[in-house]
Amino acid sequence: MIANLIDYLSDRLPLVTKVCYVAMAFIVFWSMSVDTSHAHTWAEKMIPGFWSLFGISSCAVVIMVARWYGKSGIQTREDYYDN
Repeated sequence: MIANLIDYLSDRLPLVTKVCYVAMAFIVFWSMSVDTSHAHTWAEKMIPGFWSLFGISSCAVVIMVARWYGKSGIQTREDYYDN
């Protein structure tokens, strides 16, 4: 079932990309309408969509660290222990 969903979405990748961009724009515009008078930090008050931007940048950092960690020795050829 999940494989069918992945195939369905990968066949329509440009549409999925556009929907994701629209959703991100909606979240940023919606976050501008939220009352920030009780915000905890300067960034929450002054940067529209701060938590959305923080979340996407955090995910990017986690992905880069995971790739680096994987290439540093975790991912190796399958016959590594045979030699």
